[in-house]
Amino acid sequence: MPAGTVGEIERVFRAEYGRAVAVLVRRFGDIEIAEEAVQDAFAAAVERWPATGLPPSPAGWIITTARNRLIDRLRREASREDRYAQAALLYAVDEPAEEDPVHDDRLRLIFTCCHPALAPASQVALTLRLLGGLTTAEIAGAFLVAEPTMAQRLVRAKGKIRDARIPYRVPKDADLPDRLRPVLAVVYLIFNEGYTASSGERLVREDLCAEAIRLGRLLAELMPDEPEVKGLLALMLLTESRRAARTTRDGGLVLLTDQDRGLWDHDLVAEGQALVRQCLRRGQPGPYQIQAAINAVHSDAPVAAATDWSQILRLYDQLLALAPSPVVALNRAVAVAEVEGPGAGLALVDSLDLGGFHLFHAVRADLLRRLGRDSEAALAYEAAIARTENSAERDFLRRGLESLNRA
Repeated sequence: MPAGTVGEIERVFRAEYGRAVAVLVRRFGDIEIAEEAVQDAFAAAVERWPATGLPPSPAGWIITTARNRLIDRLRREASREDRYAQAALLYAVDEPAEEDPVHDDRLRLIFTCCHPALAPASQVALTLRLLGGLTTAEIAGAFLVAEPTMAQRLVRAKGKIRDARIPYRVPKDADLPDRLRPVLAVVYLIFNEGYTASSGERLVREDLCAEAIRLGRLLAELMPDEPEVKGLLALMLLTESRRAARTTRDGGLVLLTDQDRGLWDHDLVAEGQALVRQCLRRGQPGPYQIQAAINAVHSDAPVAAATDWSQILRLYDQLLALAPSPVVALNRAVAVAEVEGPGAGLALVDSLDLGGFHLFHAVRADLLRRLGRDSEAALAYEAAIARTENSAERDFLRRGLESLNRA
């Protein structure tokens, strides 16, 4: 198969898998059979497209092929008096009237996956699978569990949605605030998986970042009075604004302090900062708004040396009080190191129980290096390298380790 065609099919899969599944779930009312049909359609594309070339509308081809195969399957099963298949086929023919306030299949699917009947971990895993198109192995890696464990979790979640007849829709206005928290968490996880892929050769998956921002904009349109929705959108925009400066031409990782700020997308910076100002006027700070404010402070500095780390530390103090977690504490320790010195930051880092997290060891390595404790820094770099599955991050850490060996 030509390498270019393989790349195009992979691109279409990453970009359109979630939309195709969402469209078929709306039409047939069952996540599992919708997902199987879309996977079958992509398998057919792998066989056909190398010979025929990509169709004018690859996404349309996938959805139509999946739909036709699914209808054929349901008809076969219905002929065997499978009552479930008959019901699904009827559901497909008699499509329900549109009642949702937002006409977006993927947003409906997120709210379905984030139904309170599902455990939070299952909500996130299922959304990453269906909307992000991540493999079970990738999701298992992100959750630090074995692949069979994650596979069972996904099967149970889909079965619970089917058996409990959880509706595939955006909740009514009165129910939206109670359902919002897990939805925002999932959208941010999709963005983070795109911004720093948990595995693979590339640091960034642009398709996931774009999808998360698109969903963030839809949520902001749906709930304009929810400051945390604006906060999340601002956070994603300000983070995304730095993407072009974050890697070298060959895909190498560039830290924020070393980035060419002329490469930042200043339209996204301006949009994100405007949203942060709107949030500040509301005076209802939440975790996403504070993280957005931290990123706004970074984006205010024309050069890294001009960063107002004291203000960032105050914001991390506020974030840690509002949403305490070891990862927030780790990020705060980085700010402490900039304000009070690497020794103060290292003391905080060493008090954290994050030994399985590669960034914990990466931060330790940097602080130990700055303190001149090279042999300890080398061990920390090796620990970080052993715990990351992303090639760009691993290469960056190896360069740090090699710089110690050359010193």
